[in-house]
Amino acid sequence: MQPGDPRAMARQGVRREPGNAFAWILLADAEVEAGAAQACIDAAQRALQLAPGHPEALARLGRAQWMLGRHQDAVASLRGAARNAPSHPGIAVWLAHVLEDAGDAEGANATYAHAHGLAPDSPEIAAYLLAWRRRLCDWRGIDALSTQVRAAIAAGRAAVEPFAFLSEDASAAEQLRCARLRAAPIAAAVRPLPPPPPRTPSAPLRLGFLSNGFGAHPTGLLTVAFFEALRTQAEIEPHLFALAPHDGSPIAQRLAAAARWHDVSRLRHVEAAMRIRAAGIDVLFDLRGWGGGGRPEILALRPARVQAGWLAYPGTSGAPWLDHVVADRYVLPDTLAPHFSERVAWLPRCFQPSDTRRALPAPPARADCGLPGDAVVLCCFNNSYKLNPASFGRLLAVLRGAPGSVLWLLSGPGEADRRLREAAAAQGVDPARLVFMAKQPHQAYLARLQLADLFLDTNPYNAHTTASDALWAGCPVLTTPGQTFAARVAGSLNHHLGLDGMNMGSDEDFIATAIRLARDPDERTALRARLVRARDESGLFDMAGFARDFAALARRLADGPPPG
Repeated sequence: MQPGDPRAMARQGVRREPGNAFAWILLADAEVEAGAAQACIDAAQRALQLAPGHPEALARLGRAQWMLGRHQDAVASLRGAARNAPSHPGIAVWLAHVLEDAGDAEGANATYAHAHGLAPDSPEIAAYLLAWRRRLCDWRGIDALSTQVRAAIAAGRAAVEPFAFLSEDASAAEQLRCARLRAAPIAAAVRPLPPPPPRTPSAPLRLGFLSNGFGAHPTGLLTVAFFEALRTQAEIEPHLFALAPHDGSPIAQRLAAAARWHDVSRLRHVEAAMRIRAAGIDVLFDLRGWGGGGRPEILALRPARVQAGWLAYPGTSGAPWLDHVVADRYVLPDTLAPHFSERVAWLPRCFQPSDTRRALPAPPARADCGLPGDAVVLCCFNNSYKLNPASFGRLLAVLRGAPGSVLWLLSGPGEADRRLREAAAAQGVDPARLVFMAKQPHQAYLARLQLADLFLDTNPYNAHTTASDALWAGCPVLTTPGQTFAARVAGSLNHHLGLDGMNMGSDEDFIATAIRLARDPDERTALRARLVRARDESGLFDMAGFARDFAALARRLADGPPPG
């Protein structure tokens, strides 16, 4: 047994006292924290045999069922735990988590609120409630919740999810502090593997990519053409380490054909790390970061000599296990670099690739999408949590200044659409001018994007994959680049297209430009023609060039001085 190994200590405890239910609960807790979901279930069920209905055992059982995607089982287990421990805020939080994934959005909202009521001084629970209320466009009390969370981070008192924190109007320095607080306990708990042997210079450069999005997912959609181009680069051997099973989609099939596919979705953290080590990976790219569904413990084990963050998480990891972050000089200028824990590896082009093999289907009839035949269609297909009161107010100001226009939005979870209609009415905009689109298969979504005249972006969290999709479909994107990575992605896409004129310097300029474009069909036609030319002629959608530049960057990282 390694000193301080919680799983080994817990196993020793159950061997010593096999009839002690709490010893089995401690083992279940150690197993779930190690990512061993089935082992956690086995231990929790043994505890429940000894102590039927024990809320702590039910809570661990529910967490493990949730990890395995058994959401309804997880809800039942955690509801039982909550019934048997009604004043336990931690159990309420885990119940809210599984209600999210089980599709009960409003139930999750109420349960997070209940947890916050049980522990109103907990910034971690406040952060969960804040993030979910943003997702539901339920803006009650969000300023107070945001203030509570930001103050706790400033004081070093809270480790909250950095991905959710990107939606707060916080500085890059605050984002770094948030990420470091989140990474610190993982770094303290995980003992890295021994260093790998030195790289053999004559061997192919083995590049590993770790993600849960290698399929019909934004990450897969962005990267598939890049991986297809990367496999043609001399002496480059790409490996995909999938944190989710193959979903059978055409994107996953293309990815599996473009690189060596390793399914590590059911492996424990150390087993997945050993799989990466066994593949001889020279540079490992984390394509998930704090974006949800990632496994930072795998990276903390240091399976590769050089490790870098790229693409899915638009900010710093704050983690000692990432040496570099891949970016471009627009999205992460020199002025932002001091607020990143990683060294910046700059690409000479936009850091975000795209699937340039996608065909654009013919657009459907407007009537089939609920759109008026003669309206100017302004769209914002960003996720609902990006539609904060300020960004939504900016969109409504454009509607007020552009009679005859409609705002086309992506339908949100729960009662989000109803809340947005009510917010529009409260600001003097007819709710009927808001049109909602349910989430569509990707091809159907691209077809619909062609009906939009102008994409209106949000702050402080920009459109990312969504902006790339809009530009590919020929829909211009209007944005206001901010002072963080997450607030500059759409601006980077425009910049690398040569359309810097669509990057506004203020909300006032954004509103005025959007109104002018909405009122001037000739200017919109000319803008769309410029976009189509730039899409075909600029380097933004040149995946062969992207692969060459990325391969050169990866060689520099692999051949550079040892991280430290």
